[in-house]
Amino acid sequence: MNATNKENPIARLQSLWQCLQGVPGGNWLFSRILGWIIPYTGTIGADVKMLRPGYALIQLRDRRRVRNHLRSIHALALANLGELASGLAMLGTLPAGTRGIPTALSIEFHKKARGLLLAESHCTPPTVTEDTDFNVYAEIRDSDGDTVARTTVKWRLGPIPVKP
Repeated sequence: MNATNKENPIARLQSLWQCLQGVPGGNWLFSRILGWIIPYTGTIGADVKMLRPGYALIQLRDRRRVRNHLRSIHALALANLGELASGLAMLGTLPAGTRGIPTALSIEFHKKARGLLLAESHCTPPTVTEDTDFNVYAEIRDSDGDTVARTTVKWRLGPIPVKP
């Protein structure tokens, strides 16, 4: 991003999300584009099911490429899923001229993650006038509705510095 462009980069993703909502396969296409824009996140093959400022719902299918040796979904795939949900929910609320970057991530595992998973994140960030730390949570549930993991992502929010 150059110094003259202070647009929230997630705003472009939200616009793309809105454009693709009426298109057959639009959620799938949006999720693949997101994976191309954020390559590491794309490795888990998650699908965005709902997205609006302050809210994200992300689905992850259980398949071999995200599994561990215990035949459950790998811990780092779960962490990646939770970070993605928190980031999409939180970054979409930031006004132009504000940036956010994760500075810490923690995850609590409650049970083995198997089957179809949903990661859900809700947040309302504070007004940002200076660098501020803000925690965003994501609950990851299985198809029975049981929480399998909970992530906490500490985001450093702050104004984008103006360069001369």
